[in-house]
Amino acid sequence: MARRDLTGAVDFSVLENVTAGMDDISDEVLGLFVHQASIWGPMLTTSQDGWRDAAHTLRGAGGGIGANALAAVCAEAEAADEVSAEGILLRVRDALDQALSDVAAYRHELALKSLKG
Repeated sequence: MARRDLTGAVDFSVLENVTAGMDDISDEVLGLFVHQASIWGPMLTTSQDGWRDAAHTLRGAGGGIGANALAAVCAEAEAADEVSAEGILLRVRDALDQALSDVAAYRHELALKSLKG
């Protein structure tokens, strides 16, 4: 995986602005995002009582790294009623998967860059 594999699910310029382009900090922030996704992702179903909390947390985490589509669909899920929520949460899970794929490609590129010195 490399930067060429980015799908555009994450606008990494947002992250780079927040971290002042410091690769080690960017990697740390992305690691935290991946960790948050592993905790909250499984709760993105209406069968879990905390699905709104999961959507809310991932909305903030996604927005912080530039995963704008993820943040937007999470906001939609937060505002949804119980009947329409499951369909929206499916879109949240898809957007999360896309963001995680981009994060993996970006972090791989950062790792390669650090090896080159």
